[in-house]
Amino acid sequence: MDLPEGVELTELEGGLKVVTESVPSVRSVALGLWVRTGSRDETPAQAGVSHFLEHLLFKGTERYSAIEISEYFDGLGAATNAATGKETTHLYSRFLDEHTEKALDLLAEMFLKPTFPDIDSERQVVIEEIAMYEDEPSDRVHDVLADAIYGEAPLGQRILGTADVIGSIPIPDISAYHQARYVSSNIVLSASGSLEHDRIVALAGRHLQPRRGEVGPSDGGPAAGSGRLRFYPKETEQYHICFGAPGISRSDERRFVLNVMDTILGGSSSSRLFREIREKRGLAYSVGSYSSQYADQGTVAMYVGTREDNVAEACDVIAGELESLRTTPVGAEELARAKEHVKGRTVLVLESTSARMSRNGNAVLFGLPLLGIDEIIARIDAVTIDDVAELAAELYAPERISAACIGADEDCFRKAVAPVSAALV
Repeated sequence: MDLPEGVELTELEGGLKVVTESVPSVRSVALGLWVRTGSRDETPAQAGVSHFLEHLLFKGTERYSAIEISEYFDGLGAATNAATGKETTHLYSRFLDEHTEKALDLLAEMFLKPTFPDIDSERQVVIEEIAMYEDEPSDRVHDVLADAIYGEAPLGQRILGTADVIGSIPIPDISAYHQARYVSSNIVLSASGSLEHDRIVALAGRHLQPRRGEVGPSDGGPAAGSGRLRFYPKETEQYHICFGAPGISRSDERRFVLNVMDTILGGSSSSRLFREIREKRGLAYSVGSYSSQYADQGTVAMYVGTREDNVAEACDVIAGELESLRTTPVGAEELARAKEHVKGRTVLVLESTSARMSRNGNAVLFGLPLLGIDEIIARIDAVTIDDVAELAAELYAPERISAACIGADEDCFRKAVAPVSAALV
């Protein structure tokens, strides 16, 4: 594999991969441990266990209690956290380069050898997190959309899971899930900053002892099909609305086209949805589009939050903008502006060592090529008007579009969606 300047990759015995990127201009290191497991790997009886396990990594090991872990990282001046997605869980920290071995030692122990103490109190913490999430319809509606697109398939499950599972899943089941998924062939160590690759590799060999096992591919369910409508009743001031459809995978070369297309539709403050819905008509404060890519498929989506009187008009505007994107070539000036926006955003993000660590870790975890900034910019520059038109016609075909809403009156929403897709009515 050709690697960008400063990036090195080594695979250790057992399949553990170590990827580093040297950034000589800084005195810190951003280091993360990534495992290829998330909510799409769970059965209904395990709904939320990946995220719950992420919490439990901080609760104690054989050598350290939860408070001692906090004190240890505070004593290093480190910022430490973790996150769970549909396909990954990662534990990461940023610290001064002189503390690299100490930080990696504890991160590895937390990641591979949690002892699951104080589990009942942490159950309550996660159940409170789920309850908090239920009270945030602008966040919750995106999971309602995932359910509309993927149904009962694993990608339709929400990352937090359910309170019933979190409140009752026994420790042996959590431990078994950890033992089965957190294996060397499923783990990547990624680091960026003031470092030497060979030293990180040596430390990984010392602190991340091989745990053998094979993890099969996850099943995300069908990537295409007819759109569906989901409505979640809740007394809210606004109707929180999403439209979306199956997208493309992480490895699809059209991901650069998608970034540009999404910027044109709703991914910037000069985008079509932002301009028409917020700036011209004042129908919403929050409006935009986004995309997500997974190992074998993805999602394209848009969101708007608006009051009941504006629901029909907002949906009509969205329908019009989707139709225009599908059938009318974008202008050269608009395309150029979107490409510059994507390039600028990409370069600015990658000036962060944490962002570089995350990008490299994700790429290696899923076997994607590691591209240098110049190559990324070249791929973006190569996007054409025809590329955008073809992808828009494919992904935003009306029959593929699903709809989701959290609001007070289902009939109000159902009547408004016809312009977007007659198949939803």
